[in-house]
Amino acid sequence: MTPNRPSMVLFDYGQTLIDEPYFDKELGMAAVLSHADANPLGRTARELADYVDALEAEMERFRAADGHIPLYETHNLPFQRYVFASQGLSFSLPGEELETLYWDAAAPGRPTEGIAELLDLLAAGGIRTGVISNLSFSGAALRARLDRLLPGHRFEFVLATSEYVFRKPSPRIFRLALTMAGLEPHEVWYCGDNPACDIEGAAACGIQPVWYTGARSPLWSSDRTPEVPHLTLARWADFPSLLDGAAGPCSV
Repeated sequence: MTPNRPSMVLFDYGQTLIDEPYFDKELGMAAVLSHADANPLGRTARELADYVDALEAEMERFRAADGHIPLYETHNLPFQRYVFASQGLSFSLPGEELETLYWDAAAPGRPTEGIAELLDLLAAGGIRTGVISNLSFSGAALRARLDRLLPGHRFEFVLATSEYVFRKPSPRIFRLALTMAGLEPHEVWYCGDNPACDIEGAAACGIQPVWYTGARSPLWSSDRTPEVPHLTLARWADFPSLLDGAAGPCSV
């Protein structure tokens, strides 16, 4: 079936808008520890990274032992507060600054190739844009990172699941975005790299999924193919051809 031309295109964050080729907890902890006022237990960055790994496994924070994807998000700031307090660490910097220090060191990002040009093209064509990201980091940290890495973006809203409890592929987070946009599912496309969270999650809500494969990595992405009808592209430069094939008037 030919998809409807979108009134709005929503994007995933990681490996869709921004390529994060690695996530190194030890580098993140080293950056944070350089600002510690007190470290009475003498914790190293490696020890703290291992401690976080153990906590996340205990909590089944991002994946259950049986491989199930949790549908609920843990906000990073209270999690970070527990990690540091339980290890006797204290800082003069506020938690929000520590979060940014950690994220920037652990996972420096870069815009995916062609995304800035595509966002400009969509804006010129009157197609609205927004973001839904499965992210434990705060919404303020995500917005700041997008503002820095994609300074010309015109996202109407940036939904970090940390701020709204529910994670993709839960339909609740997609429905929230539709409510915020004031649109029906058939008026929206959703672009993402993850077959389950992004593509199958969006399709379950009636949103047209677009599987972006240009920045997939073993760390973040699954190798399996989405089990629902979807559009696919490996380069953002090919997005206009998807629009050309959609039902409805074309203006970009």
